[in-house]
Amino acid sequence: MAKRIEVSDLDIFYGNFKAVEQVDMTIEPRSVTALIGPSGCGKSTFLRSLNRMHEVVPGGRVTGKVAMDGDDLYGVGVDPVAVRRQVGMVFQRPNPFPTMSIYDNVAAGVKLNGGRMRKADLDELVEQTLRGANLWEEVKDRLGRPGSSLSGGQQQRLCIARAIAVKPAVLLMDEPCSALDPISTLAIEDLMHQLKAEFTIVIVTHNMQQAARVSDRTGFFNIAGTGQPGKLIEMDDTQRIFSNPKVKATEDYITGRFG
Repeated sequence: MAKRIEVSDLDIFYGNFKAVEQVDMTIEPRSVTALIGPSGCGKSTFLRSLNRMHEVVPGGRVTGKVAMDGDDLYGVGVDPVAVRRQVGMVFQRPNPFPTMSIYDNVAAGVKLNGGRMRKADLDELVEQTLRGANLWEEVKDRLGRPGSSLSGGQQQRLCIARAIAVKPAVLLMDEPCSALDPISTLAIEDLMHQLKAEFTIVIVTHNMQQAARVSDRTGFFNIAGTGQPGKLIEMDDTQRIFSNPKVKATEDYITGRFG
């Protein structure tokens, strides 16, 4: 299912404000790509451009190209909803549907996308998806309870299960562990290592150690000053970025000299 994403000459705007400028990036399938950089440098905006979520904000638009296995996600006639089925997203804070059970949270995406399945098939999908999110053993005896009854780390894994249930090709994660304790964070990181066998994963994180632990490649974004667009400064294999970056600003950020 995993697919390659190729970004070229990408500028991202909100109205007349250019938030991100001239991004060129290749995101390999079956890998974890981490995006790092100081607050306000455009990395989350860039992440949302990969599944056209930034268009939810009035005036959100892009120039340039984002292609998934060669298909332009911004091509004429391309439905943003169809893009979001292929490119799922997990947000900073766990957001299970509060009125839905654990079971219905997982099944929600399939039902919202118009999928009709026999109860036995849906049961199997829910179980396999929860197993894929390393959550089945913890919730199998309480699938009818609200998703909001779970702990924060469990809720985030439930949200990951909900995202992968519709079988996307790409999974975007916007600081998925920032609201979690260290043990829950470790569980999410272990899950990422497992999921990259099937999905292309892109994660925004402020945690340098997390980027070093979970990612295969890392992109460093920076901003010249307030009101300036964010830019991709450097992208390379994670080990090289953290041990021998080419750009001094990357080294300064990673070593904590700024940001």
